[in-house]
Amino acid sequence: MSHDLSQGPLPADKLRRHGPVMCVVGARPNFMKMAPILRALAAHQPALPALLVHTGQHYDQGMSHQLFEDLGLPRPDLNLEVGSGSHAVQTAEVMRRFEPALDEHQPSCVLVVGDVNSTLACTLVAVKKGVPVVHVEAGLRSYDRKMPEEINRVLTDQVADRLYTTERSALDNLLREGISADRVAFVGNVMIDSGGLQEETTALGVPCLTLRENTERPITAEQGTNTLVGRNPQAIRQGVAEILRGDGKRGRVPELWDGHAADRIAADLWQWLGAGAP
Repeated sequence: MSHDLSQGPLPADKLRRHGPVMCVVGARPNFMKMAPILRALAAHQPALPALLVHTGQHYDQGMSHQLFEDLGLPRPDLNLEVGSGSHAVQTAEVMRRFEPALDEHQPSCVLVVGDVNSTLACTLVAVKKGVPVVHVEAGLRSYDRKMPEEINRVLTDQVADRLYTTERSALDNLLREGISADRVAFVGNVMIDSGGLQEETTALGVPCLTLRENTERPITAEQGTNTLVGRNPQAIRQGVAEILRGDGKRGRVPELWDGHAADRIAADLWQWLGAGAP
Protein backbone atom coordinates (compact mmCIF):
# COMPACT_ATOMS: atom_id res chain seq x y z
CA MET A 1 0.00 0.00 0.00
CA SER A 2 1.34 3.45 -0.96
CA HIS A 3 1.76 6.37 1.41
CA ASP A 4 -1.12 8.86 0.97
CA LEU A 5 0.38 12.27 0.24
CA SER A 6 -2.83 13.93 1.44
CA GLN A 7 -1.69 12.92 4.92
CA GLY A 8 1.47 14.98 4.47
CA PRO A 9 4.91 14.17 3.06
CA LEU A 10 6.68 10.96 3.89
CA PRO A 11 8.97 11.50 6.91
CA ALA A 12 12.52 12.05 5.68
CA ASP A 13 13.97 9.64 8.23
CA LYS A 14 11.85 6.85 6.77
CA LEU A 15 13.42 7.28 3.35
CA ARG A 16 16.92 7.75 4.77
CA ARG A 17 16.84 4.14 5.89
CA HIS A 18 17.02 3.35 2.20
CA GLY A 19 20.12 3.78 0.08
CA PRO A 20 20.24 5.92 -3.05
CA VAL A 21 18.28 5.27 -6.21
CA MET A 22 20.90 3.66 -8.48
CA CYS A 23 20.21 5.04 -11.96
CA VAL A 24 21.74 3.10 -14.86
CA VAL A 25 22.65 4.43 -18.30
CA GLY A 26 24.40 2.40 -20.94
CA ALA A 27 23.72 3.81 -24.40
CA ARG A 28 23.20 7.30 -25.73
CA PRO A 29 19.36 7.18 -25.78
CA ASN A 30 19.50 6.30 -22.07
CA PHE A 31 21.29 9.57 -21.32
CA MET A 32 18.42 11.54 -22.83
CA LYS A 33 15.84 9.66 -20.76
CA MET A 34 17.82 9.80 -17.52
CA ALA A 35 18.60 13.54 -17.60
CA PRO A 36 15.06 14.72 -16.70
CA ILE A 37 14.65 11.87 -14.19
CA LEU A 38 17.77 12.90 -12.27
CA ARG A 39 16.64 16.52 -12.28
CA ALA A 40 13.21 15.50 -10.97
CA LEU A 41 14.69 13.31 -8.20
CA ALA A 42 16.87 16.22 -7.07
CA ALA A 43 14.01 18.75 -7.26
CA HIS A 44 11.54 16.59 -5.33
CA GLN A 45 10.83 17.80 -1.80
CA PRO A 46 12.54 16.22 -0.04
CA ALA A 47 15.10 15.16 -2.62
CA LEU A 48 15.59 11.50 -3.47
CA PRO A 49 19.30 10.69 -3.36
CA ALA A 50 20.55 9.21 -6.63
CA LEU A 51 23.72 7.54 -7.83
CA LEU A 52 24.43 7.51 -11.58
CA VAL A 53 26.08 4.42 -13.09
CA HIS A 54 27.34 4.46 -16.68
CA THR A 55 28.00 0.93 -17.89
CA GLY A 56 30.07 2.18 -20.83
CA GLN A 57 28.05 0.15 -23.35
CA HIS A 58 28.39 3.16 -25.67
CA TYR A 59 31.99 3.95 -25.03
CA ASP A 60 32.98 6.84 -27.31
CA GLN A 61 34.39 9.14 -24.66
CA GLY A 62 34.19 12.29 -26.76
CA MET A 63 30.57 11.75 -27.71
CA SER A 64 29.57 10.67 -24.19
CA HIS A 65 31.26 13.73 -22.67
CA GLN A 66 29.47 16.07 -25.10
CA LEU A 67 26.09 14.44 -24.45
CA PHE A 68 26.48 14.76 -20.70
CA GLU A 69 27.29 18.45 -21.09
CA ASP A 70 24.48 19.15 -23.57
CA LEU A 71 21.87 17.37 -21.44
CA GLY A 72 23.00 18.89 -18.16
CA LEU A 73 23.73 15.44 -16.74
CA PRO A 74 26.12 15.15 -13.82
CA ARG A 75 29.25 13.13 -14.45
CA PRO A 76 28.61 9.45 -13.60
CA ASP A 77 29.43 8.38 -10.08
CA LEU A 78 30.60 5.07 -11.54
CA ASN A 79 31.73 4.11 -15.05
CA LEU A 80 31.97 0.38 -15.62
CA GLU A 81 33.75 0.90 -18.98
CA VAL A 82 32.35 -2.26 -20.53
CA GLY A 83 32.80 -1.29 -24.18
CA SER A 84 31.66 -3.21 -27.24
CA GLY A 85 31.16 -6.93 -27.81
CA SER A 86 28.55 -9.42 -28.93
CA HIS A 87 25.20 -9.31 -27.17
CA ALA A 88 26.20 -12.24 -24.97
CA VAL A 89 29.65 -10.88 -24.13
CA GLN A 90 28.40 -7.36 -23.46
CA THR A 91 25.51 -8.50 -21.28
CA ALA A 92 27.73 -10.83 -19.29
CA GLU A 93 30.41 -8.18 -18.79
CA VAL A 94 27.91 -5.60 -17.56
CA MET A 95 26.58 -8.16 -15.07
CA ARG A 96 30.08 -9.02 -13.87
CA ARG A 97 31.06 -5.39 -13.31
CA PHE A 98 27.72 -4.20 -11.95
CA GLU A 99 27.43 -6.75 -9.15
CA PRO A 100 30.26 -5.39 -6.95
CA ALA A 101 28.95 -1.84 -7.42
CA LEU A 102 25.54 -2.99 -6.23
CA ASP A 103 27.08 -4.71 -3.20
CA GLU A 104 29.13 -1.64 -2.30
CA HIS A 105 26.41 1.02 -2.53
CA GLN A 106 23.36 -0.93 -1.27
CA PRO A 107 20.75 1.11 -3.20
CA SER A 108 17.09 1.33 -2.30
CA CYS A 109 16.34 0.32 -5.89
CA VAL A 110 17.89 0.13 -9.35
CA LEU A 111 16.25 2.36 -11.97
CA VAL A 112 16.74 1.32 -15.60
CA VAL A 113 15.43 2.92 -18.78
CA GLY A 114 14.66 1.65 -22.24
CA ASP A 115 15.71 -1.65 -23.75
CA VAL A 116 19.48 -1.87 -24.29
CA ASN A 117 21.72 -4.71 -23.09
CA SER A 118 22.67 -2.74 -19.98
CA THR A 119 18.99 -2.47 -19.05
CA LEU A 120 18.52 -6.23 -18.95
CA ALA A 121 21.95 -7.01 -17.49
CA CYS A 122 21.62 -4.68 -14.49
CA THR A 123 18.04 -5.80 -13.95
CA LEU A 124 19.07 -9.46 -13.73
CA VAL A 125 21.84 -8.72 -11.24
CA ALA A 126 19.60 -6.61 -9.02
CA VAL A 127 16.68 -9.03 -9.02
CA LYS A 128 18.89 -12.01 -8.17
CA LYS A 129 20.30 -10.07 -5.22
CA GLY A 130 16.90 -9.00 -3.94
CA VAL A 131 17.18 -5.32 -4.92
CA PRO A 132 13.94 -3.82 -6.33
CA VAL A 133 14.05 -2.79 -9.99
CA VAL A 134 12.21 0.17 -11.53
CA HIS A 135 11.77 0.13 -15.32
CA VAL A 136 11.02 3.37 -17.16
CA GLU A 137 9.35 2.90 -20.59
CA ALA A 138 7.83 -0.43 -19.64
CA GLY A 139 5.32 -2.31 -21.78
CA LEU A 140 6.44 -1.11 -25.21
CA ARG A 141 6.24 -3.92 -27.78
CA SER A 142 7.06 -4.25 -31.45
CA TYR A 143 6.14 -7.97 -31.35
CA ASP A 144 9.23 -8.65 -33.43
CA ARG A 145 11.33 -11.14 -31.49
CA LYS A 146 14.12 -10.85 -34.08
CA MET A 147 14.98 -7.52 -32.48
CA PRO A 148 17.35 -7.92 -29.50
CA GLU A 149 15.72 -4.88 -27.90
CA GLU A 150 12.35 -6.65 -27.85
CA ILE A 151 13.87 -9.53 -25.87
CA ASN A 152 15.42 -7.03 -23.44
CA ARG A 153 12.06 -5.26 -23.00
CA VAL A 154 10.04 -8.41 -22.38
CA LEU A 155 12.47 -9.96 -19.90
CA THR A 156 13.06 -6.73 -17.97
CA ASP A 157 9.32 -6.17 -17.53
CA GLN A 158 8.77 -9.72 -16.32
CA VAL A 159 11.08 -9.35 -13.32
CA ALA A 160 10.97 -5.60 -12.54
CA ASP A 161 9.04 -4.49 -9.44
CA ARG A 162 7.77 -1.07 -10.55
CA LEU A 163 6.88 -0.41 -14.19
CA TYR A 164 6.43 3.11 -15.56
CA THR A 165 4.56 3.30 -18.88
CA THR A 166 4.50 5.99 -21.56
CA GLU A 167 1.02 5.21 -22.92
CA ARG A 168 -2.09 3.42 -21.71
CA SER A 169 -1.84 0.63 -24.30
CA ALA A 170 1.40 -0.51 -22.64
CA LEU A 171 -0.64 -1.76 -19.68
CA ASP A 172 -2.61 -4.04 -22.01
CA ASN A 173 0.66 -5.50 -23.29
CA LEU A 174 1.83 -6.17 -19.73
CA LEU A 175 -1.46 -7.69 -18.62
CA ARG A 176 -1.36 -10.10 -21.57
CA GLU A 177 2.04 -11.23 -20.34
CA GLY A 178 0.71 -11.98 -16.86
CA ILE A 179 2.05 -8.87 -15.10
CA SER A 180 -0.15 -7.51 -12.32
CA ALA A 181 -1.63 -4.05 -12.82
CA ASP A 182 -0.59 -2.99 -9.33
CA ARG A 183 3.06 -3.07 -10.46
CA VAL A 184 2.34 -0.53 -13.21
CA ALA A 185 1.99 3.27 -13.19
CA PHE A 186 1.14 5.39 -16.23
CA VAL A 187 3.37 8.47 -16.05
CA GLY A 188 3.83 9.68 -19.64
CA ASN A 189 6.91 9.85 -21.82
CA VAL A 190 10.26 11.06 -20.46
CA MET A 191 11.49 11.32 -24.04
CA ILE A 192 9.21 14.35 -24.37
CA ASP A 193 11.00 15.82 -21.32
CA SER A 194 15.15 15.52 -23.34
CA GLY A 195 13.25 13.29 -26.93
CA GLY A 196 13.61 10.63 -29.72
CA LEU A 197 12.59 11.34 -33.31
CA GLN A 198 9.33 9.38 -33.40
CA GLU A 199 8.21 10.97 -30.12
CA GLU A 200 9.60 14.45 -30.79
CA THR A 201 7.90 14.78 -34.17
CA THR A 202 4.60 13.67 -32.64
CA ALA A 203 4.93 16.19 -29.81
CA LEU A 204 5.84 18.97 -32.25
CA GLY A 205 3.25 18.10 -34.90
CA VAL A 206 5.89 17.41 -37.56
CA PRO A 207 5.25 14.58 -40.07
CA CYS A 208 7.65 11.64 -39.69
CA LEU A 209 8.42 8.69 -41.96
CA THR A 210 9.89 5.62 -40.25
CA LEU A 211 11.70 3.18 -42.54
CA ARG A 212 10.68 0.11 -40.55
CA GLU A 213 7.95 -2.52 -40.81
CA ASN A 214 7.03 -2.19 -37.13
CA THR A 215 7.61 0.04 -34.13
CA GLU A 216 7.61 -0.50 -30.39
CA ARG A 217 6.01 2.97 -30.14
CA PRO A 218 2.74 2.38 -32.06
CA ILE A 219 1.06 5.36 -30.42
CA THR A 220 3.22 7.64 -32.58
CA ALA A 221 1.55 6.11 -35.66
CA GLU A 222 -1.94 5.62 -34.20
CA GLN A 223 -2.27 9.08 -32.65
CA GLY A 224 0.82 11.01 -33.67
CA THR A 225 2.57 12.09 -36.86
CA ASN A 226 4.55 8.94 -37.55
CA THR A 227 3.98 6.77 -40.66
CA LEU A 228 5.60 3.36 -41.11
CA VAL A 229 6.75 3.08 -44.72
CA GLY A 230 9.07 0.11 -44.38
CA ARG A 231 11.72 -0.15 -47.10
CA ASN A 232 9.35 0.12 -50.02
CA PRO A 233 10.75 2.83 -52.35
CA GLN A 234 7.30 3.64 -53.71
CA ALA A 235 5.84 4.11 -50.22
CA ILE A 236 8.80 6.26 -49.20
CA ARG A 237 8.49 8.47 -52.29
CA GLN A 238 4.75 8.79 -51.80
CA GLY A 239 5.18 9.73 -48.15
CA VAL A 240 7.79 12.37 -48.96
CA ALA A 241 5.63 13.79 -51.75
CA GLU A 242 2.65 14.12 -49.40
CA ILE A 243 4.77 15.96 -46.83
CA LEU A 244 6.19 18.33 -49.45
CA ARG A 245 2.65 19.10 -50.64
CA GLY A 246 1.69 20.00 -47.09
CA ASP A 247 -0.47 16.90 -46.72
CA GLY A 248 1.76 15.16 -44.18
CA LYS A 249 0.27 13.52 -41.13
CA ARG A 250 -0.39 15.90 -38.23
CA GLY A 251 -1.94 13.71 -35.57
CA ARG A 252 -2.24 14.82 -31.96
CA VAL A 253 -0.10 14.80 -28.85
CA PRO A 254 -0.83 11.66 -26.75
CA GLU A 255 -2.02 11.79 -23.16
CA LEU A 256 0.57 12.89 -20.57
CA TRP A 257 3.22 13.70 -23.20
CA ASP A 258 3.52 17.06 -21.50
CA GLY A 259 7.13 17.27 -20.34
CA HIS A 260 6.32 16.32 -16.72
CA ALA A 261 6.71 12.53 -16.84
CA ALA A 262 9.90 12.67 -14.77
CA ASP A 263 8.13 14.68 -12.06
CA ARG A 264 5.43 12.02 -11.86
CA ILE A 265 8.08 9.30 -11.65
CA ALA A 266 9.81 11.08 -8.75
CA ALA A 267 6.54 11.53 -6.86
CA ASP A 268 5.47 7.91 -7.33
CA LEU A 269 8.93 6.60 -6.49
CA TRP A 270 8.90 8.55 -3.23
CA GLN A 271 5.60 6.98 -2.25
CA TRP A 272 6.60 3.50 -3.40
CA LEU A 273 9.91 3.44 -1.56
CA GLY A 274 8.34 4.90 1.56
CA ALA A 275 5.64 2.25 1.52
CA GLY A 276 8.33 -0.43 1.70
CA ALA A 277 9.15 -1.45 -1.86
CA PRO A 278 9.70 -5.21 -2.30
